[in-house]
Order: sequence, then C-alpha cells, then structure tokens
Amino acid sequence: MRRVDVVYTLLVNEEGTKILMVKNSGRDTWTLPGGAVEQNETLEMAAIRETKEETGLDVEIQGVAAVNEGVFTELKQHVVFITFRGIIAGGRMEIVRPDEILAVDWIDVEQADELMPFYKEKLKDIVRRDAEVAYYDEGVMTK
Repeated sequence: MRRVDVVYTLLVNEEGTKILMVKNSGRDTWTLPGGAVEQNETLEMAAIRETKEETGLDVEIQGVAAVNEGVFTELKQHVVFITFRGIIAGGRMEIVRPDEILAVDWIDVEQADELMPFYKEKLKDIVRRDAEVAYYDEGVMTK
C-alpha cells in the first residue's frame, strides 16, 4: 500500500461566513484548494503551490487546521490529508487550470460542510475555532 500526502488550504472570508472552494473537473466535486504533495516538496510548499495553481491566489500558511486519513483499498493507497489554515497574500482569483478546475467560488460555510463532509469536526466549527496546530518544517537532517 502506497502512502500519499494530500494538502488543502482553508481560506475564509473576513466575516467568517464563506470558504473558498474549487469545483474539480472529472469528479464534478467541490473541495478546498489542494492536491498531492510532490517529491522534494514540503507540506507547506505544496499547499501554497496547489492553491496558486487552482485559484490564482498567493497564500500565507498559518498552521494546521485538521488532519484526516483514509485507506483506499481499490487504489492501494493510504492517504493522509493535511488541511492548513491560510490567508490571501496576493494574486487574482481565476481559473488557472481549466482542465482541472471548473469553478472557484466563495461558498457559505454550512454548504461547504455538505460538499466536503469528511471532517469529524465540521468545517464551520474549524472556521470558528481560532487556534490551529503549529506546523514547522525542520528542514533536511544530515544525522
């Protein structure tokens, strides 16, 4: 069974009522911006890259909001999902990869929970909770 790390970025509007989500082509589902971590890439780097690729926005990562995992027997994968809390630092909201992303939109928090019901603690509760788990990239260890 192959291990796969997937990162998401949770971006919330100033009022705390909407979450930025993307509609994925192929599966026709809405998710937070994110995707698989590439080789030689940190979790944070992947979250920043995936958000830019899927939304056109530059983000700063503010810590880990949630960690989920699942075993997908048909795919022979053990997937760990790390959801980072982020803030928009620049860029322009746009569909950069129309072959992968059909839409980018601010979705009401309650609707986001219906579209992405995978969190034990609901997205609306994660949004309301100000605290996040600290994330620190320790870099490359030689010993």
